[in-house]
Parts: sequence; C-alpha cells; structure tokens
Amino acid sequence: MRLKYLILGAAFAGLVSVDALTTKADAQDSIYVPLLTYRTGPFANSGIPLANGMRDYLVMLNERDGGIGGVKLNIEECETGYDTKKGVECYESIKGKNPTVINPYSTGITLQLIPKAAVDKIPILSMAYGLSASAVGEKFPWIFNPPATYWDGLSMIFRYIGGKEGGLDKLKGKTIGFIFLESGYGREPLPLLNQFAKDYGFNVKEYSVAGKEMQDQSAQWLSVRRDRPDWMIMWGWGAMNPTAVKRAAENGYPMDHFVGIWWSGSDDDARGGGKEAKGYLSLNINGIGDNYPALKDIKKHVVDTGKSQVDKEKFAENLYNRGIYNSVLIAEAIRNAQKLSGKKVVAGPEVRRGLESLTISEARWKELGLSGFGAPITNVSCADHNGHHSAYMQQWDGAKWVKISDWIAPMKDKVRPLLEKDADDYVTKNAGWPKRTEPCDKSS
Repeated sequence: MRLKYLILGAAFAGLVSVDALTTKADAQDSIYVPLLTYRTGPFANSGIPLANGMRDYLVMLNERDGGIGGVKLNIEECETGYDTKKGVECYESIKGKNPTVINPYSTGITLQLIPKAAVDKIPILSMAYGLSASAVGEKFPWIFNPPATYWDGLSMIFRYIGGKEGGLDKLKGKTIGFIFLESGYGREPLPLLNQFAKDYGFNVKEYSVAGKEMQDQSAQWLSVRRDRPDWMIMWGWGAMNPTAVKRAAENGYPMDHFVGIWWSGSDDDARGGGKEAKGYLSLNINGIGDNYPALKDIKKHVVDTGKSQVDKEKFAENLYNRGIYNSVLIAEAIRNAQKLSGKKVVAGPEVRRGLESLTISEARWKELGLSGFGAPITNVSCADHNGHHSAYMQQWDGAKWVKISDWIAPMKDKVRPLLEKDADDYVTKNAGWPKRTEPCDKSS
C-alpha cells in the first residue's frame, strides 16, 4: 500500500510522505479529506481519471478559494489497486486522523467498510455504487450513496428501453442480456432485474465475466451471438468495458441496443470498440466536456500550473468529470457541516450531518460554476441517504459522447420497497446490528 500525500499548493513532484509532514498544527488548521484511489492494477484505466478529477477539484478549491469556509483541505490519496484487502488496509491506516468522509471507490471495499462506519463514526460516501440498500438511512446512518443507486440506474435503463419499444409491456417474450463483472458490483442489480423479468414477462440471459476474462470475453459473446438478446445491458468496469464494446461490434450486435450503467461509459470504454462502436449507449450522472466555469478554473489553477497528473488531452473526459462530481458532493457536505455545527474544522460526525441534509439546487449548481452538470440534489434525508435522482442517456458518435435524452427519473415506486426489504435482510443477517441513535437535521 502506498500513501501519496498531496502538499497543497505544490507541484506533484513535491509529494512526500504523510509522516514527514503531518503535524498537530496541520491537523488543527485543516480539514482532512482522504481519497481511496487506484492508479495501478487491472482497473487503473478507469481509476486514474476518477482520481485525477476528485483530486483536482479539491486542489482547485484550495488554490482559488483558500479551501472551504476559510479552511484548507488536507488531501491524501491511498492506493488500493481496486483490491478489497488493500482498501481495508487504507481505511485502517487513516481512520485515526479524523477523516471527514471515506470514498472507497469499490463496491467490494464499501461492503467491508459498512460495518465499521458506525463504530468509528466516519461517514462512507459510495457515490452511485456500493450496497444499494444502504440508501435506507434508518438502518445505515453512516452510509451515503447519492445521487442514485444501482437499482435506480437499472430502472432508468428500462425506462429508456421501454420508450424505444413503445412501452414496457412490449418486452413480454423478449430476451434481455446482462453482461457483468463477476463481483459484488456486477451482481448488485440482479435482484431488480429478475423482478422486472417477472413484472414485464421478458427472459434474462446472464453473461458473467471473471476478472481473468476481462480482456477476452470470446465465450461470452459467442453465447450472445447464439442467444440473440433483443437488448444488452452491461455492468462492467476497467478493461472489461472496452473489450465488451469491441466484441459486440465484432459479432455484429446492434450497438444502439447495447446499454451500459454509468460506470461503463468512459471515453476509453467506447474508443475500445473502434469506429464500429458508434451507437453504443450508457447512462450518465454528470456533465461531459469542459464548457463549465469550474472546469476552466481547474485548468487555470491546477492543470496549467502543473499541479495535476491528468493528461491534458484527457482533461474533462467523462470519468474525470465523474471524479469532479464526487468531490462536489464532498465539498458541499463539508460546507453544510460547517453551517450546521458552527465549526470551521469539521470531521466525520459533522460531515455525516452535512451529507444527511445535503441539497444542491439548480441555482447552487450554477453558483458552483457547474450549471446543468448534475441533476439537482433535493431528496437526501434521514430516511433516504440516496435521493433517487435522475440520470441521462449518452451515445457514442464515433469520436465523443453526446447527450441524447433529458434527465430520466428512476422508478422509485418499484425500487424503494425492494431497498427497504434488502436493508431489513442485511440487518437480520448481521446479528447485533446497532439501531440508529443519530438525530436528524432535516425532516424526512
């Protein structure tokens, strides 16, 4: 495990170890924001842009604004390699430093940290990933997964498919293929997918991709060719995504019927399929491109001054912007925590309150220099740690992503009851799960 300590206002070449620089005065005068990242390993092609976007937005706040509320951010990366064991080691190494919030950036790591959060009083932000049921705030007061759960994402995909088919009832008798990374992440939406199959009368064909098969997938796509599903849905990550897009094109699958979740929609994912990838679809929760004032500030204060690791040609690509979105949630939760607590230097307990009453209106997105970058965050509460916000569909035009839909609302009426049942099941299976004792700052 390697720790990279970001010395605020210094070039990346100036990074030195945590132990050499952290002092008692630093801890008292700054807000500690750890980032669990993976710039190495088999998922690095996805992890690097996320890490760059997360870090660069926070560094920009330091450089442009002097931090948040007049307090500098103390930003630390811990390299996980997208490995659950290393991720838990990262957590254990930083939990004693009064972290504001933990960003696991792995469903596997998130699942291991959920039982620890309430004990250590550190909020976990698994932004649009992790355990979908952790949206139920009564059962998981320290876990947050806005803006949408994986089950919300699947329901949005079906809203889109239903619109193309002339109604969800038209799916009766059809076949939906589901290709997924064999992991907790990949299997997370299966309960809802199978429920939808019962509700709408379609058949499901599952195509599991083990980690060692990510860059091959020949067998899976031969099966797809045999089964001829009417639509394909992908829950992939890392090298799995571009390989799947390439195999789909090679096998003549209609790309405008191949839809990925928001983690299967990076620029590299689509580019991996070559010119034949044109038409591939994925959901997205964040804006694309650099036509936002905040992105221009990042470029001015961080990228152009050599304080970023981003390849300038990949600045503002989709997953870089996803990392920015993640850090907007962190920063706004910190601002809210400062307001609620009256403290300038906040840590986990205060930021938990800030997350639980988080609001980012359209007007606030504009104030942040990110008008239209994300759907308004309006529904996070004590009972609902997710909010079930909207996403949109994007399509690859052969060179770039293009937004092709308005914001698509999830089927909350179908998703929420299943989340509550799953949360109850989780608590039942984990004997001694603590009841919520944390007060609410915002009525649910």
